[in-house]
Amino acid sequence: MLTIVLQRIYEDNSQLKGHRVLIDRVWPRGISKDEANLDEWMKDIAPSPSLRKWFNHDPQKFTEFTQAYQAEIKQDNEKQKKLNELIELAAKKKVILLYGAKDERHNHAVVLKELLHERRHDGQKTSR
Repeated sequence: MLTIVLQRIYEDNSQLKGHRVLIDRVWPRGISKDEANLDEWMKDIAPSPSLRKWFNHDPQKFTEFTQAYQAEIKQDNEKQKKLNELIELAAKKKVILLYGAKDERHNHAVVLKELLHERRHDGQKTSR
């Protein structure tokens, strides 16, 4: 079972323990490296700059953004590699996916978490 938690990087991180992974391509404004308290930064798993700019955190575009981001991940070997790393890591311990977006329901972290769970489920089905 995967243990994946989403958290805005701007939230207090003292209560939530786990492997902290920043999944934004751009470093969050106003956060120092010490404040971030990261275990790693996977900027390559983030949406491409062009997709991120097109989406512009518009909730009305979220369904289309989700499809485009999932397609990007499926077509990009580096993103596939990072996705598999996250699945393996989350199978062993809690993974905290950190993101900077203000909207907690319409962002790439939500899409990524859902995709991680789908992939893990698919992997379990094919290994039986």
